[in-house]
Parts: sequence; C-alpha cells; structure tokens
Amino acid sequence: MASRGYTSSMANASDSSISKLLRSVGARRSDNADPSRAPVIFEAVGITKSYQMGEVEVKALRGVDLSIREGEFLVMLGHSGSGKSTLLNILGGLDTPTSGEVRFRDESLTKANDAQLTEYRRLNVGFVFQFYNLIPSLTAAENVALVTEIAEDGMGAVEALSLVGLRQRADHFPAQLSGGEQQRVAIARAIAKRPQVLLCDEPTGALDVKTGIVVLEVLEQVNRELGTTLAIITHNATIAEMADRVIVLADGEIQDEYRNASKKKARELNW
Repeated sequence: MASRGYTSSMANASDSSISKLLRSVGARRSDNADPSRAPVIFEAVGITKSYQMGEVEVKALRGVDLSIREGEFLVMLGHSGSGKSTLLNILGGLDTPTSGEVRFRDESLTKANDAQLTEYRRLNVGFVFQFYNLIPSLTAAENVALVTEIAEDGMGAVEALSLVGLRQRADHFPAQLSGGEQQRVAIARAIAKRPQVLLCDEPTGALDVKTGIVVLEVLEQVNRELGTTLAIITHNATIAEMADRVIVLADGEIQDEYRNASKKKARELNW
C-alpha cells in the first residue's frame, strides 16, 4: 500500500510517548487479557426498533440479541440501512428500542428516564462519529475541555490531545487542522472523560486510507492500553480484521458473527 511508509513512520515515532501517557492515566486491562472471558458490559435481548414514515412502518431492528464484554474490540459490519447505526445509538443511550431490553452492567437502559440516560452518557460513554462535530470557534484544546468540564474524573485537555499525538496542535482551530487531525481531536474529546465504552460510527468514513489508518491506530491503542470497550460500525470489511469479534447486520438482523483467530494491526490493513 502506497501509504504504509507514512503511517508506519508516524506510528513508530509516537508509539512510545503515547503508550507512556496511556499508562499514566491508568490502564484497565493488561495486554494479555482475553476479552472473551471478561465480564459482560452490554446485554441486548430481543431488540426491535420501528419508525413511522408517513403511512409506512420501517423496521430498523428485528429482534437483535447481542452481548459485548468489557475491554472487547467489536466491529459491526453492514451496508447502509442494515440497522447498525440504530443499534449503536441504542447502546449509547441516544435512542430507545421499540421492544426488548438493553442492560449496561446491572442497569436497564430501556427502563431509564431521560435524566438517567443523560447521566449514563455523561459518565460511561464516549462517541466518535464520521463527521467530527467540532465547534469552529474553539481551539482543539477548548473543544476537548467541553467534555472534561462535565466529567467526574476527566483528564486535562492537553493530556487527552497528547494521547492522540496532537499536543502541538492544542491551540489550533478546526479550520487549521486536516481531516485526520480533526478526527483525532474528536477521539481525544471522547476519551478525555475516561469512558468505559467508546462507540464509533464510521470513524474513517470521511478520510483517505493513510489518514484513516492513523485514526484506527489511535483507537486500537486506546482499546489495548486503556482497556476501553470499543465498538466500531462500518461498511469497510477490512477494518473487521482488527477486531476481537465481528457481527454482520443486514435488514435489521444479525446475519453472522465470528471471532478473529488472529487480529491485524491498523498499519497492516490494506483497502
């Protein structure tokens, strides 16, 4: 792949310093931990979701059962309209199912009220979307600080930016950053509150290959070093080669599920 030299050199230059920073904020899982033996963090049973579009009922999810374990790296594959974004939004407390139950640890998300779901999102979940959703009038550090100010045990904005290799860009505005840098700021913002779960919706969808691999390396390292449970939804099957486990959605149902016998590193991907 033409971009491999670029990504590898960047990764080699930053791996040591980022690893030290990650360890300094307190890893929750050792490198040798087996996610398949970890406690279940999410349990979804019989999840359905229907929308009314005029006179037509659209069934986005049709009886999904899914468990996700603590520290697991999960990839959800599926084409547009498969239901993967709807499922991610329900896990993240951004949406509620029409029927079924979702539990986070011992708490029911489906029985939670709006205030409880807000508290759940604030304390436990970080989100990364395809589009970065940065505030243009704020610097990178100020964008991250918006989250750290509401977190119970957040890290400093510059510290979070250092984790994604952007300490030197802390005072730059989004318009002064490349697309990949903006996405890394978005990741820094998501992890700054030390979430238990990081949910990513097409995090490389707006990026070219070499930039996307840099972003995936950051996510890979956060999962490995901090032990943060990571779920990525994507239509790019190559990204699934990084995961502990892969589920494939189609027409609102899980059509296939498998574990990778061996995982590839982000810099080894080629698409």
